Amino acid sequence: MIYLDYHATTLCDPRVVEAMLPYFGVSFGNPSSTIHEAGQNALSAVDTARQQVADLIGARPGAIIFTAGATESNNLAILGLALGTQAGYHLGVNTQPKRRRIVTTAIEHKSVLGPCHALEQEGYEVVTLPVRSDGRVDLEAARGAIADGTLLVAVQAANNEIGTIQPIAEIAEMAHAKGALILCDAAQAVGKIPVDVEAWDVDLLSISAHKMYGPKGVGALYIRGGAYGLPIKPLMYGGGQERELRPGTLNVPGIVGFGAACALSTELMLVEAKRVSSLRDSLEKILIAALPHVRRNGALDNRLPGNSSITFPELDAEALIANLPNIAVSTGSACTSGAPEPSHVLTAIGLDRQDAYSTVRIGIGRFTTESEIALTTKAIVEAAERLTRIQALV
Repeated sequence: MIYLDYHATTLCDPRVVEAMLPYFGVSFGNPSSTIHEAGQNALSAVDTARQQVADLIGARPGAIIFTAGATESNNLAILGLALGTQAGYHLGVNTQPKRRRIVTTAIEHKSVLGPCHALEQEGYEVVTLPVRSDGRVDLEAARGAIADGTLLVAVQAANNEIGTIQPIAEIAEMAHAKGALILCDAAQAVGKIPVDVEAWDVDLLSISAHKMYGPKGVGALYIRGGAYGLPIKPLMYGGGQERELRPGTLNVPGIVGFGAACALSTELMLVEAKRVSSLRDSLEKILIAALPHVRRNGALDNRLPGNSSITFPELDAEALIANLPNIAVSTGSACTSGAPEPSHVLTAIGLDRQDAYSTVRIGIGRFTTESEIALTTKAIVEAAERLTRIQALV
């Protein structure tokens, strides 16, 4: 199988697996049980990983809270911040009136839109910003929406379907000018493009290890100033782990793997991005030459290196994929695949339902080869031409 669905998940790098293995057996201690050497060794491994994660995003290690992934991180950030400010306490000062507005975008991941919708049911005002046809946030709309009563602005670093990279630093400046906080869902960006929490001036940032060649089930929430730097209340109780924000015995092997994946990304990112974007450009060039009617989606000059969202007009994307039995691509976000409605990302950038249903997402990554791209383009062209002939006969 040729795997080209790197937005959904990535292969756990063998070097990451090697780093994790000792913590399933030989070094199996609980990092909360530091009265003996086994627990101390586990805690040391967690501390090392925390530093590795922090180094990748330009943060202090104390600002990193380990979670089960970006979905949990986003929920903790949004819901935890709302709970922590319900008494009108925000950034150390009493605010009147209470901040009850949340600003987000039409193309956010469901792990951001879901908790925002939940807060809307509780009386919060949720403002959804439109995006341009390339997927970039409408900055003028953002300027108008981020008002004095805004609690949080939630904008992703890069989109999980069309790969568009957002101007986070500019949006953060707008948010802070109104006393609001900014959450950046960086699950798709970290490890693929440079991410710097200080340069971007974000208050909260979420990460998933499995999007960057680490294990599934582990991620992090960056909190400016650390766990006590912002008024975030925990969503779960029962232990003091992760500065009481995320109770439960730490997933030491997963955290070690997460750290190792971050260390590898720190080393390989720039060279890897150049190689991967070259493969993507080659794929798109071949497809466009052979199938002139296909269209690319998103910001072509400002997107993730391995992203390609392609619309095949008049063809059903699921039928096309069914004719590619040995190639793993998708129709959109893995979190919504199989849903009866078209992608909310594609409709937000202006595609009609038919074109949305005719769009394939291709994700190229670390282990993709030139020969795989050649085989993939040949198979897609043949499948698209075959389906077009069949439709002509119907």
